[in-house]
Amino acid sequence: MSDGQQARHSDFQIDPTFLSRWSPRAFTQEEISEEQLLMIIEAARWAPSGFNAQPWRFIYVRRSALGWDTALDILSPYNRSWAVRAAALIFIGSFERGVLPGADKPTEFITHSFDAGAAWAFLAFQAAKLGIATHAIGGFDRERAKGVLNAPPDFTFDAVVALGTRGNPDSLPENLAAREGPSGRRPLSEIAFPDRFN
Repeated sequence: MSDGQQARHSDFQIDPTFLSRWSPRAFTQEEISEEQLLMIIEAARWAPSGFNAQPWRFIYVRRSALGWDTALDILSPYNRSWAVRAAALIFIGSFERGVLPGADKPTEFITHSFDAGAAWAFLAFQAAKLGIATHAIGGFDRERAKGVLNAPPDFTFDAVVALGTRGNPDSLPENLAAREGPSGRRPLSEIAFPDRFN
C-alpha cells in the first residue's frame, strides 16, 4: 500500500498527517542528514511535560556512525532483522527523578514516561512532515542500553525509534512483508466514554 491515508478513514475530520503516518518496517538504507535528524528531535523538544520538567533525552545513532552495530545489538533479534536497514536509531528515555523548575530538591517525576510518549508523538509527526518514516520499538534490552549508552541510574529507556526512507516490502522476510501497511484503529466508541468508564 503506497499511501496510508488512502486506507484509513477517521470518524471526525482531522489533519491528514494523522492518517497518513504509519510505522513501516521496510527501509531503503538511504542516509538522512544530521540536520534532518536534529530537526525531527527539535520538534520533540517542544512537547508538553508535567511542570515543564522535560524529562526526556534522545540518543541518536546514524547508520554511518561507528556505534551503529553496537546500537543494533541492543534490539531484540526480531526487531534487529528489519531495523538494520534504517537510516538511524533514536533511543528515547526519561529521568525518573529530578529537580523541578523552581525547586531545590530532587523529586519523583511521576509522569516521566507519559511525557516521553508525548515527545515521541511530536517526533513522529515532524518526521512524517519531512517524508521520513518512523517505527517505535519496545523490544530491546533496556539494561544493556543503559550500560552501552552510558545512562545514569535514575534514567529509563522508554523506546527506540528506527527511522529512514520507506522501502519496498519485498526487502522484508515474507512474514513481515505480509504485514507491511497502515493499521486500523478501534472505533472511537470503544475508547472514549462520557462521564465514566464504559
